[in-house]
Amino acid sequence: MQVKHNFLPEQYKKDGQLGINHNYLQQQFADYPEIFKKIEALIVRGDYTLGAAVDEFEEEFRKITGTRYAIGVGSGTDALFLSLKALGIDKGDEVITTAFTFYATIGAIVTAGATPVFVDIGPDYNIDPEKIEAAITPRTKALLPVHWSGLICDMQRIKAIADKHNLKIVEDACHAIQAEYGDTRAGHYADTAAFSMHPLKNLNVWGDGGVIATNSEELHRKLVLLRNHGLIDRDRCQVFAYNSRLDTLQAIVALHLMQKLGTITGNRIEHATLYDRLLGQIPGITVPARDPNKKQVFHIYSVLAERRDELQQFLIQAGIDAKVHYPIPMHLQPAAAEYGYKVGDFPVAERTANHTISLPVHEFITTADVEYVAGKVSEFYR
Repeated sequence: MQVKHNFLPEQYKKDGQLGINHNYLQQQFADYPEIFKKIEALIVRGDYTLGAAVDEFEEEFRKITGTRYAIGVGSGTDALFLSLKALGIDKGDEVITTAFTFYATIGAIVTAGATPVFVDIGPDYNIDPEKIEAAITPRTKALLPVHWSGLICDMQRIKAIADKHNLKIVEDACHAIQAEYGDTRAGHYADTAAFSMHPLKNLNVWGDGGVIATNSEELHRKLVLLRNHGLIDRDRCQVFAYNSRLDTLQAIVALHLMQKLGTITGNRIEHATLYDRLLGQIPGITVPARDPNKKQVFHIYSVLAERRDELQQFLIQAGIDAKVHYPIPMHLQPAAAEYGYKVGDFPVAERTANHTISLPVHEFITTADVEYVAGKVSEFYR
């Protein structure tokens, strides 16, 4: 099989030609001269690796989650991987997770040495807690629920299962900064929670960046070691470990954007609410039910669509960057062939993958944009 060295520049160019786009970074960072001034101070100081801004960022992020600790790492994927390693997950262990997620969730489990065990999802696109216990074996060591599109899973039920079977929990909260269930934010329900600051996340940086939140002092100590070669100080290594440090430059960008995070989240929710109202009236579209006790932060806005592929092409022709997140569930990916899953094993995840479509929801689209998109969807089904 031929593998393209880098397929992303071509994708960026193609997507950039569409008028209503998922990529909004030029607008979000239009105030880059302000960030440049802060970076100038970094250049003068020279603390590019785990500098003072990383400590400041971690303190501010800890306040966002309400957890005792936050540890900046290289990416959201690393946040998952290091969480699993800190919890002692290793070869021969099994980690239960959802069949409908981004590849990184499964990649973190596999690179930690464990075997992913998939469970089907519910109508909210999140792991179905009623199906978890049937997947538990003597080798199960952890549960890894994913808060899809910033909607927190049924963590009370998941935690009850974990407590009953003496299992660890890692929240994949990479979509879920500021997401809430009642009065509690993502990051509080598990041993650790992993967050991402990839450029298209709600809180983003100029490259990759991740954060681990935890309330455990012991896990905090382990994670601080694991992200930085296992170093106690410059000259002593407690355990041979990894290099996954949040760059000081990225911490500076994140701190700058944190000032706008409430507005970013609020605008996404406002746009999603309008989409729900307009699309919910269109035959052929199924809008997920919304739980009034949960604050979903909409990293992605997805609905189910009949004739999805035709609709996607119709919207692209109308200048709308309609995407599919994601057309192949994890148990049917080529990389998962060794685990022996087959079509029909997880019917809800498969049906969702076959019908899901994502529409731009970020803070820089307008009410008129949302109405235009919904109008085009309605036109397609007429």
